[in-house]
Amino acid sequence: MAHDIHAKLRFLPISAQKVRLVIDVVRGKDVVQALEVLRFMPQGAAQPVLKLLSSAVANAEENFGVSRDDLYVAKIFADEAPTRKWRRFGARGRFKPLLRRSSHVTVILHEREAA
Repeated sequence: MAHDIHAKLRFLPISAQKVRLVIDVVRGKDVVQALEVLRFMPQGAAQPVLKLLSSAVANAEENFGVSRDDLYVAKIFADEAPTRKWRRFGARGRFKPLLRRSSHVTVILHEREAA
């Protein structure tokens, strides 16, 4: 009885490129181990991803009655979200665009098959 346990984090105001550096570390790991690793990562994106993973685990425990010890991170990916375009004025009447990038993060947990 394998369930796909989903959780999404939308419009995270960190670029997808920076978020991918964090999520590549936890992909494929056991959930308990992944939560420990994220707790001590210095990157700014680690905290929101930790919160997202905790939410996915809570979904699994509440909705499907699955123990967190049996779960692992099957898929986790960051897509680009809308970019806010700001302008900063430069010398000689020019202006320099600033791109404030954001991202959508999705995590899918699977239950380990009991051998």
